[in-house]
This record gives sequence, structure tokens and C-alpha cells, in this order.
Amino acid sequence: MKLYIKNMVCSRCKMVVKSELEKLGLKLLSINLGEVETMEPISDVQKNEISKILKVFGFELIDDKKSKTIDKIKTVIIDLVQNKNNDLKINLSNYLSQELHQDYNILSNLFSEVENTTIEKYFINQKIEKVKELIMYDELSLSEIAYSLNYSTVSHLSNQFKKVTGFSPTYFKNIKTIKRKQIEDL
Repeated sequence: MKLYIKNMVCSRCKMVVKSELEKLGLKLLSINLGEVETMEPISDVQKNEISKILKVFGFELIDDKKSKTIDKIKTVIIDLVQNKNNDLKINLSNYLSQELHQDYNILSNLFSEVENTTIEKYFINQKIEKVKELIMYDELSLSEIAYSLNYSTVSHLSNQFKKVTGFSPTYFKNIKTIKRKQIEDL
């Protein structure tokens, strides 16, 4: 049986979910971002117990089709930004359509309706949070950050960063008191 889990966005999330579900005695076939497959069917009582445990860690079981689709869109975008942004050789709309096997217009309309923002704005916000993270680490130059996040130029990254945050990347780097947002709060 498949379970869909909201806010499961990184490998640590997968470890926590796996650990907690195994503590409940569930045997897992697979665990991916936002999705767990168990060997046995799960009763409503077990679902309630799973839901309570996951809530403690900031996760949430998803039941309706719209929420599952929205969560899949977010998971694909987060994975793209965090792990393989520079590998993106097609535009975001084609990438999402391929990954989710759905027409982009349907995905886009649903996302805008439910989240009150566009997929593109969500994607840009994710990228800017990643830029903030990389700036805070102070290990890469702005050129290297731009390249790693698939920006065409440093100027493009800087303009987008300023549009979203109100600061230039250099100013942001110098003040370091602005806290980053958690992925699930974007």
C-alpha cells in the first residue's frame, strides 16, 4: 500500500519516516520523497496512529488527489533544486510534465488554485533559498553558485535574488542576520 506524506523533502526526512514506521512494525517496500510503500495493507486504525506519529516530526499524511498532486509537484521541484538543478536541460514545464506524467497546464492551474502562487514563483523561491544557503556556507563564489543553480549569468541570479529578497547577494552575505526560510514554509 502506498502512503503519501507531506513535508518529506530530504534524505533525513526519509530516515525519520522509515525509522518511525518500522517502530510501528510496518515492513516497507520502498521509501521516496513524499511516498512510502508498505508490504501489507494498512487499516484505518494504523493510518491514524501513523498520522499522529508523523505530525510530531512535522509530516502529514495526504489522502485527497489534489493534495497528492501538489505535494508531488513540490517534491519534484525541491529535489531538482537541491540535487540536480544544473542537470536540467529542458524547461521546467516539460520537466514536470515528464516527471508527473500529466499535462503542464493542468498541473499549473491546480497548483495556482491551491497554493495561491504559480509553479514558476515557487521554483524561483526554492532556488533563492538555495542561493541563500550557499551564500551562508561561504564556500562558493557567486559565479559558482549561479552555475550550480543553472542561471545563465551572475547578473540574472543577482536580479532575481534582489527581486525576491529586496537585497543584493553581496549585501545579504554581509548582513548574515536574515534567517533562511524552511522549505515547507515557502
